[in-house]
Amino acid sequence: MTVYLKRLNQADAAVEYEFFQKMPEINGFEVPYQNISFAEFLTNAIDEREDSSNGLNLPDGHVPDTYFFLWDNDKIVGLFKIRHYLNDFLRQGPGHIGYGILPEFQGRGYGTAGLKLALRKADKILPSNEPEIFLACAKTNLASLQVMKKNGGHVRHENEHEYFVRVLRKAIDEPTSLVGRAAKFEY
Repeated sequence: MTVYLKRLNQADAAVEYEFFQKMPEINGFEVPYQNISFAEFLTNAIDEREDSSNGLNLPDGHVPDTYFFLWDNDKIVGLFKIRHYLNDFLRQGPGHIGYGILPEFQGRGYGTAGLKLALRKADKILPSNEPEIFLACAKTNLASLQVMKKNGGHVRHENEHEYFVRVLRKAIDEPTSLVGRAAKFEY
């Protein structure tokens, strides 16, 4: 298994479009660009995502974010959305990183490997004064909670429906941390 993260881009538009059409909206993971034509995707998605990554033309209440697809060799298996900083809503809810793995690839270690890579990306993107990376998952999605824990996450608090998880940034690349030992993959 050779996995890597790659930003949404024009060259891979056909495969990216296919991913958006196949990915279900489950456990709070929102999937944009469904139910549009490939032509609309080409016309809108790449520019919208680039603008969002650069903090341009954001809808009210949104923060800059960057989409990274998780690839295994030549196929997309998941999507990781990294929010560049938190507003009050994100701080109390979804956090810095949202992710989803296509159902046919779940349970194979892709979530763990992808989150490991996404945490490293987030560490480079987020403001340096933020000591923790915030994550959340539905209580019905225990597999996602395990992925977060395997990557050094700990449950900070919970409510009736969600776990709110934190990963200390200083532990992301420490060789003795769980993040460093989460899995052995080629990057």
